[in-house]
Amino acid sequence: MFLLRILLLPFTLLYGLGILLRNLLYSSGVFTRMDFDFPIVCVGNLSAGGTGKTPHIEWLLANLPPQLKAAILSRGYLRKSSGYILADAHSTAADIGDEPLQMKHKFPDVPVASCENRVLGVPQLLADAPDTNLLLMDDGFQHLGIRAGFNMVLTPAASPFYKDWLLPFGRLREFRNGYKRAQAIVVTKCEEGMSKHEQEEMIRAIEPLPEQEVYFTGIKYSHALHPVFEAASIQSNEIKDYSILAFAGIADPDLFTRFIKITGHLHHFIRFNDHHTFTEKELKDLIERFELIQSKKKILLTTEKDAKRIQSHPQKAVLEKLPFYYLPIEIFFINDDGQKLIQSIVNYVDAAITASN
Repeated sequence: MFLLRILLLPFTLLYGLGILLRNLLYSSGVFTRMDFDFPIVCVGNLSAGGTGKTPHIEWLLANLPPQLKAAILSRGYLRKSSGYILADAHSTAADIGDEPLQMKHKFPDVPVASCENRVLGVPQLLADAPDTNLLLMDDGFQHLGIRAGFNMVLTPAASPFYKDWLLPFGRLREFRNGYKRAQAIVVTKCEEGMSKHEQEEMIRAIEPLPEQEVYFTGIKYSHALHPVFEAASIQSNEIKDYSILAFAGIADPDLFTRFIKITGHLHHFIRFNDHHTFTEKELKDLIERFELIQSKKKILLTTEKDAKRIQSHPQKAVLEKLPFYYLPIEIFFINDDGQKLIQSIVNYVDAAITASN
């Protein structure tokens, strides 16, 4: 594996040169950055996926004060459509992407749209949702065509950006110093018992600017398994009674599988690429594996994001006959300082609105 990464170094050099050229074109004015006269909070990262952007946006939606009427703009990664699409009750993962669909289902009153060109997507979304006074841009930190007024950069505790390298040798989308564009840096997927000393060590390594705040968050799982189709939920204290065939198409499934091993009996786990589109053959193989499990109490289990792609799959008629569940997640703040982040966003929005009047 290490030898393979060494062989990738020339490609990393080329990638880095491309990033430098792009940044030069923006800084010199050859490429223009759009400054919208509207509050935009970008939730992004420096690395290629697996930092927990979606649960953090969901946390923001659940905790922002009622006077902030937020809308979400995503690129809808790996959707089958293109252009601008506003989500509605009939949207599928193929239409808008699995993560936007997940957020729309959780927050049906929040306008959610997908558009690969954010510069075009912002005015269209604001036209479709005129009551919006805050736009949350999902995964747009490298989209330099828009200058967001408030940037949240997420980095996982197990592989923080300051220990990582550019693609394809590492997982960074841009150089490490890109973090300096952020107003808030969030270290994600922390262990619940993370000590103050560990936090201070990471803060020293990050070297935040004086105006930057650093937060630490962890992931916790729901107290119940939710049915992908129509069925009763399974409470967490009942999971131990089931043999579980689990699968996931997410960037980092380690926490998912760890939870299953702690709370239940993981019979088998199958890993797919992030945002994977399941083929008919793959689902048929899953069903065959499931039927071979010699247990009276057994279930199929996947992640919440994967469930959104399953629910609209052409094989739905076959799948909904099975005991099929997903495991919801949410985040928590290690230091119980989430309201400090909320207040920072509120202050930014108030200042932006005042400046525009």
